[in-house]
Amino acid sequence: MSRSNFFLLLTTIWILQFILTPNTWAQQEKAEDWFLKGNLLSSKGHFEEAVDAYKKSIDHNPSATVSYFNLSLAYKKLNMPEEAAVALEKAVAIEPGYLDARSSLGNTYNHLERWEDAIAQLNVVVHRRQDDADAHGNLGWAYYNFKKGPPFKHLVIINLRKAVQLFESKNQVEAAISTQKVLEDALVKFNLNGKN
Repeated sequence: MSRSNFFLLLTTIWILQFILTPNTWAQQEKAEDWFLKGNLLSSKGHFEEAVDAYKKSIDHNPSATVSYFNLSLAYKKLNMPEEAAVALEKAVAIEPGYLDARSSLGNTYNHLERWEDAIAQLNVVVHRRQDDADAHGNLGWAYYNFKKGPPFKHLVIINLRKAVQLFESKNQVEAAISTQKVLEDALVKFNLNGKN
């Protein structure tokens, strides 16, 4: 094959590829533009408009887990925990290792009193990120409220104690105090005062 034929073939392939390939760069830019608009709207307290912007971002890039995460935050601000859970479930389905989404989903499940689902998400987080005070506290709370099986007394105590220690080590005094109160209630409820 001559050099000119090779150049012509290469150019033809490049043009066909450009024509036949969807314009993913433009889609990504649109997704990012809507995402940034959602962030701006959220920062101004315009959560309904932020929801719309995040949804448009997702329309342009349905695999962007951070858009689902921020969508869930906007839903939470609108006191729409069911919708927040759906958005977080999608983020976790796309990226199972997204621990911030799993932690937030576990917390959302706690608010919805879906204790078993909360335990499933939060267990993953505390095993992969052992210094996560919020996840330990939320996991302890989920175990504390779980009623479908035998009480997980020791798991409640272990996770709440760990949360208190972590909150104190991070100088999050209010969180440590409120978690300590739940821990004390759990010790009384499970008749474990003075034990463990």
